[in-house]
Amino acid sequence: MSTLRIVSPLAGVVHPVSSVPDPVFANEIVGPGVAVEPLRTQSQVVVSPADGVIGALHAHAFALELPGDRSVLVHLGIDTVRLAGQGFTLHVERGTRVRAGDRLVTWSPVDVAAAGLATVCPVVALQADRDLLEQLVEDGATVQAGDPLLDWH
Repeated sequence: MSTLRIVSPLAGVVHPVSSVPDPVFANEIVGPGVAVEPLRTQSQVVVSPADGVIGALHAHAFALELPGDRSVLVHLGIDTVRLAGQGFTLHVERGTRVRAGDRLVTWSPVDVAAAGLATVCPVVALQADRDLLEQLVEDGATVQAGDPLLDWH
C-alpha cells in the first residue's frame, strides 16, 4: 500500500495522543495518532488532512475516508458533542470529495474553552497499526493548517 501524507487540520501545538483527556483517544482504542492543541483564536478554519471523501460528519468531528480502506478521524475538542453544534460551522456535507487543505469547518476554540471543555483535537488513524504511522513533527512543535503531520505507511 502506498504512503499517505496526513497534514494538520488546524493551527496549534502538537502533543502525543496519550495526553488527550479522554481514555478512548489517550489509550488509542480507536487508533493511533497525535493531538493538536489549537491556537486560542476566536475563529479558526479546519482543513482536510488528506484527499478523500467525508464519511461520518458532525459539527465537532469528521471522519475522512482515504484510499486503501483507511480513515482519519478529526475530533474538535473533547466532549464538544454537548455543544450540539453551537459555535461550529460546516462547509461540507457527508459524501463530499475533498482535497488536502480544503476548508471543512470553522469553529471557536475560545468559545469551547469558555464552555469549560478541553480544546485539544485528536487526529487519529482509525484502526491503524501504530507501527505504520510516522510522526513528522516533534511533540511541542507549532504547526499551521496544512503542514505535514503524519505519514501512514
